[in-house]
Amino acid sequence: MLGGAVGGNSPKKFYELLASPSYRTRVAWEKVHFFFGDERYVPHTDPESNCLLAKKALFEPLQIAPSQVFAVDTALDPAEAAQQYTQTIEHYFGQKEARFDLVLLGLGDNSHTASLFPHTPVLHEAAAGAKEVFVEEKQAYRITLTAPLINQAQAIAFLVYGADKAAAVQRVLTAERHVEEFPAQLITPVSGELHWFLDGAAAAQLPDERK
Repeated sequence: MLGGAVGGNSPKKFYELLASPSYRTRVAWEKVHFFFGDERYVPHTDPESNCLLAKKALFEPLQIAPSQVFAVDTALDPAEAAQQYTQTIEHYFGQKEARFDLVLLGLGDNSHTASLFPHTPVLHEAAAGAKEVFVEEKQAYRITLTAPLINQAQAIAFLVYGADKAAAVQRVLTAERHVEEFPAQLITPVSGELHWFLDGAAAAQLPDERK
């Protein structure tokens, strides 16, 4: 399983729900292994770290064993961190294709997902793995899974809510394909399932037939 630890409050609330008394016993957590859809190039102790968010909201409350969590090593330089994460994923799957059971994704108001940001070279990456990317608007590096790797998953789920995401949802789902502007359009599973989970506010600009 892939724990796509995206930034912001969306995954935090979801993780807290999974760790709540109502849901924590519904999953055999000892059988779940967690990888990260993307990571900010900061130490794991930094408040901006996706790893730290997942650790505090999900891993610690559920007492997930460290051996079940595969974090990006942000102590390395960005390119080396991405290369090592690719190798970690390849080693985990062995001779089999790297195909996660579930990839959980968010959506930015600029239509990015994971760290696949508009007009960045990683959008054209053909290899299934992890890649470093410098995000101009953030003036910072990110490590992200590439679209080809995400698209190999058995199931992909977008979790999006809030009125500030409505325009991005509308563009990604209904606009003509233009991945440079709307990178989330890259997410088209090879043979797996794709699901969008939206609240009313996030879906507000979709045509009625798409709601």
